[in-house]
Amino acid sequence: MKGHWSLDDRLERMLREVPFEVPPGSEAVTVRLDYDRSQGVLDLGCGAPGGFRGWSGGARAEFTITRDWATPGYLPGVPESGVWHVWLGLHRVPPQGLDFTLEITAERTAPPEPVLAEPPPGERPPRRDVPDVDGLRWYAGDFHAHTVHSDGTLTVAELAELAHGRGLDFLAVTDHNTVSHHPWLRAAGRGVTLIPGQEVTTDRGHANVFGEVGWVDFRRPADSWAEHAGRAGGLISINHPLGGDCAWLLPIADRPRVAEVWSSGWWDRRWGAPLAWADAWREDVVAIGGSDFHRPGSDGLPGAPTTWVLAEDPDAVLDGVRAGRTAVSAGPDAPLLLRLGDELLALGADGLVLVRPGGARQVVRGERALLRAGEGLHRLETHENEVIALCH
Repeated sequence: MKGHWSLDDRLERMLREVPFEVPPGSEAVTVRLDYDRSQGVLDLGCGAPGGFRGWSGGARAEFTITRDWATPGYLPGVPESGVWHVWLGLHRVPPQGLDFTLEITAERTAPPEPVLAEPPPGERPPRRDVPDVDGLRWYAGDFHAHTVHSDGTLTVAELAELAHGRGLDFLAVTDHNTVSHHPWLRAAGRGVTLIPGQEVTTDRGHANVFGEVGWVDFRRPADSWAEHAGRAGGLISINHPLGGDCAWLLPIADRPRVAEVWSSGWWDRRWGAPLAWADAWREDVVAIGGSDFHRPGSDGLPGAPTTWVLAEDPDAVLDGVRAGRTAVSAGPDAPLLLRLGDELLALGADGLVLVRPGGARQVVRGERALLRAGEGLHRLETHENEVIALCH
C-alpha cells in the first residue's frame, strides 16, 4: 500500500495503526516501510491480536516475526491469525508531507534465523579499593544503554563484553519501547549483571522502567508507566530531563523519586541546571547516572557516567536504589564520593571541593579522605564549579 502523511496528520495524532490480515497457517510475517529519510522520520512497530509484538522506532525499515525468532526489537512467537496492525509513529513530518510505502507479507514458510557471532572474552580491570558498609558492597554500573534491539549497534553480548572491559558490575539494558532484549540478558552477562529495562519513549519525554515487569505501553499517560512499574515490582526513573529535544515535558501527578540527574548529555558540568532541576523535582530525589550508550563514538561509553549502588549483591542493585544508596562519578576510575554511614569517603579527590547540601564548602585534602556526612545530596566540584561526583 502507498500513502501520504501530512503535518496536520502528525499534529492530530502521532501514532497511527494500519490494519492487515494474517491468514491461518502463517509461519512468518514481514513488514517493509519505505519513505524518503532525508525528509522526515517515521517510527515502526507492530501489534497483533494477542497484543504488543515489537517496536523499532526510526531505527529499522523492516522486520520479520516467526514462531522461533524475530528481528531485534520484536517478539518471536506463532504469528496468530487475525487482524494485526503496523504502528507508524509520525515522528518528523515536513510541511509538504511525507509519502510512504508499506509492503506486508505473510508466508507459510519461515526464513532461517540469522546467525550472530559471539564476541571473544576480554579482561576486566581490577576493582577499586572501596570498603564494605554493614555487610553491603558498592557496585559500579550504568542505568542506560541500548543494543540492536532498538537504535544501538551492538548485540547484547557485545554490549556486555564492552561493559565488562570497562570494569562495571551491572548494566541496565534499556532499549526503546520494547522488551525483546530481555530473554538474551542472562546468558550474555560476561561477568556483568544485566538488568532488564526499557526506555519508555515519546517525543515529550523518556523514562526508564527497570525489572521484569512486562512491556510498558508508551501510548498511555506517564502516570500509567509509574503505576505499571510499581504494581509489577519494578522501578521507574526520569531520563535526561534537560536533554535537548527529549527533555521531560510530560505531566505526571506522582513524581518518581529516581531520576537520571547525570547523563552523558551533561557535556559541560559547570552548568548547574541538572542539579537545579533535581532540587525542584522533589526534596528526596535519588540521583542516578546513565551513559545512554548507542554506539562507539556516540554518547558516552558504558560507565560514563558510573552509578555506584550499595547493595547485598549485583542482583539487589534495584533495592539499593530504592533505599537511596547511590553515588555517581564521571567514570569507573574517576574521583569518587561515597557514604560510609555518618562519613563520606572521597577517593582521588585531593584539591577538589566538597559541597554540602546546604551549600557549605570544604577543600578535600589527600587521595583518600574521610569527611563528615549530612542529609541530602553532596557533590565534589573543581574550583571552577565543575561537578566531578555526586553522593547521597
